[in-house]
Amino acid sequence: MSTSFHSSVGQPMIVKYVETLHNGIQSQMLSRYAIGYILRGTKYIYDGDKRQTLTRGDVFYLGLGHHYVENCPEGGQPFEQILFFYNPTDLQRILLHLNITYKLNISNNYLQQEDEHRSHVVMSGWNALRNFFTNTNNYLRDEDFHHDETAENIKMTELIYLIVSHEDCAIKSKLLSNVDPAKESFEQVIFDHVFKDVGIEELARLTHRSLTSFKKEFRHVFQMPPHKWYIRQRLIHSRLLLLSTSKSVSEIGNECTFPNTSHFIKLFKKEYGMTPACYRINHFEKPTPVKLDQQDVETNSAKVAN
Repeated sequence: MSTSFHSSVGQPMIVKYVETLHNGIQSQMLSRYAIGYILRGTKYIYDGDKRQTLTRGDVFYLGLGHHYVENCPEGGQPFEQILFFYNPTDLQRILLHLNITYKLNISNNYLQQEDEHRSHVVMSGWNALRNFFTNTNNYLRDEDFHHDETAENIKMTELIYLIVSHEDCAIKSKLLSNVDPAKESFEQVIFDHVFKDVGIEELARLTHRSLTSFKKEFRHVFQMPPHKWYIRQRLIHSRLLLLSTSKSVSEIGNECTFPNTSHFIKLFKKEYGMTPACYRINHFEKPTPVKLDQQDVETNSAKVAN
């Protein structure tokens, strides 16, 4: 299943998501940055062959682009989460307000490099943040709140304050890295074309950069050349489709923008050591539930099949 989340330009958006059924791994495309909080149930965020487990009280950051997640209701109760969406313009406005009005000095000394290039970050919420989301959940029960832009801005400002005034952490570092609108524009173009057949010359034109500047910036942001990164993103998505749908290998290859089925099979085997068909069969024949964080996605076929 694939889902897209969007927020209106220049305006934060606060949404509560409730899922009563376990739908397996889902692909979600974000066009805005998001900060979320788990109210109930378990959430898994997948990163290649690894996953992170989130439970009640955990807070998470999601960057632009595709994310692979699994939301699991528990104990007969639905899965519930709250997401705050924002863009650099929202963030700049709020940070400026906090600095001018409340003289808040904002610094970022977080140096944990393994989080620098991740598109998501997870951590346990501290007491003030947990209380904030509990309060926000109460607000969201009031239908009038959903149409009150002033109330949304106040809640968004409060959330940003709680994060930037907290001790240095990965979520604070990610938040402060989102201030540059030019960076967002560059990344948005890249993510918008993951499943489109375009060359790097066209991508450079769309991002208003020379070909040389585009390649240099791409490698800086994504840590690999454009062609290799796009192939990897399409292969990751193809794995999700193999495990979560009954689509044929040729259909999946076509959906993931590979020029033909044989080319798709060749690239898939080179990356994962087996053909797409064998990969699908192997995982459904040997289901092993994942119990710990950072486990291989390949052991999770029993959950994916649901």
